[in-house]
Amino acid sequence: MLFEEALNLASREEAFKATIYAMNTLLIDKGVYTREEFEALFIEWVGKERRRLQRTESATESIPCSA
Repeated sequence: MLFEEALNLASREEAFKATIYAMNTLLIDKGVYTREEFEALFIEWVGKERRRLQRTESATESIPCSA
């Protein structure tokens, strides 16, 4: 399959995921960072994002509804 064919077959979300996959694979294979470093940063980001969402949800729940 050619790149152009793959790009046409992929949805926008699939193309984004394929880009991230290709970039991370290259960076790991080239020794820019290790799989362990990637996984640690991934875990860090998910944790920060979950805490951010929880703060947002808590703030939304505590806002009084004016009826």
